[in-house]
Amino acid sequence: MSAVSPAAIRAVERSSLPWLIIVAGSLIAMLTFGPRSAMGFFQLPMLAEKGWDRTTFGLAMALQNLCWGLGQPFFGAIADKFGTWRVLALSGVVYASGLFMMAFADAPIWLHVGGGVLVGLGVASGSFGIVLSAFARNVAPEQRSLAFGIGTAAGSAGMFLFAPLSQGLISAYGWSDSLVYLGLLMLLVPLVAVPLRGNAASGRQSEALYKQTIGEALKEAFGHRSYLLLVSGFFVCGYQVAFITAHFPAYIGDIGIDARYAVIALALIGFFNIIGSLSAGFIGQRYSKPYFLALIYIARSVAVTAFLLLPQSPTSVIVFAIVMGLLWLSTVPPTNALVAIMFGTRHLGLLGGIVFLSHQIGSFLGVWMGGYLYDQFGSYDPVWWVGVALGLFAAIVHWPIEERGVARPAMA
Repeated sequence: MSAVSPAAIRAVERSSLPWLIIVAGSLIAMLTFGPRSAMGFFQLPMLAEKGWDRTTFGLAMALQNLCWGLGQPFFGAIADKFGTWRVLALSGVVYASGLFMMAFADAPIWLHVGGGVLVGLGVASGSFGIVLSAFARNVAPEQRSLAFGIGTAAGSAGMFLFAPLSQGLISAYGWSDSLVYLGLLMLLVPLVAVPLRGNAASGRQSEALYKQTIGEALKEAFGHRSYLLLVSGFFVCGYQVAFITAHFPAYIGDIGIDARYAVIALALIGFFNIIGSLSAGFIGQRYSKPYFLALIYIARSVAVTAFLLLPQSPTSVIVFAIVMGLLWLSTVPPTNALVAIMFGTRHLGLLGGIVFLSHQIGSFLGVWMGGYLYDQFGSYDPVWWVGVALGLFAAIVHWPIEERGVARPAMA
């Protein structure tokens, strides 16, 4: 009987996904993405009780998105070097602390620190960038897009589940106690994250790592035209989705539609986001990722334009939610896969985190401008139309991105 060759063994290993790691990471993505995607439901009851204006709440959510973005490269670099589980354990504790502080905030400063800074840092240390980097290290390159799609779909499932859960908790227990219950759920994160032990040097792809310092990796990335285009385009994704997440429930009320349709809409976005994310994972494995991203941004601009110009009704809200759900996080798998293709996985947490920082700067502006411009003009329409224009800009900058690795000196 002939012995099985090492090459054959490696081929079998590459053909199978590490399901324990993927399931654990997907649960983390679901838990960490869920509460922050339901923040819009807390706006009106909190403001009604506290007497604050929408700019106050909008600034807290804007800070949350900004801290998420600023923290992501640092937590990604820490996970690359010291291990994913340590960063995820910290995420659960910081996230829970932020929700607890938000629940008992008796002045805007505590809303900004708790719901803004701490929740933002909690999401930064436990969100897609951290989880998908762990996936990338443990799957074959040709499987990354699919694995990223699964992880992103899990985050979408969190949005789908936590929208009705949060609204139900608020109806039954009030907004403050509901935040406490969500905070307790976040304390499960360190336990669920145990299978994601290890750092950049411990996954399946560790033998193929290109040895670089952080400084060398940053210099290489910021000198790479396609990476810079990817960074600038992902800014738009953040602007669009964060504005809708934070302000859509209030917008639904402003146009005279029953509040329950806001719950239905965000749940539908979450559900169809699952389909969109999984589909993006499959499509990204087979077709051009830059072209696919450009088409997603064009489709978003068309969807928003149609929603604003056509008669608005419960039916149009539902249709809009379904379309936006399909397009919501479908940008994440191809974007992260492009970073891995360009630079490999050694500093993927850091470099993917920088791309995501751009996303969160866009999120900060989308959320803050939503509250500020509403208070100035009594309407969200200016923010919607800025998003339409930015969607077209994103399509333009993604089109010339090259889907190939950066040129490097041959390794000895």
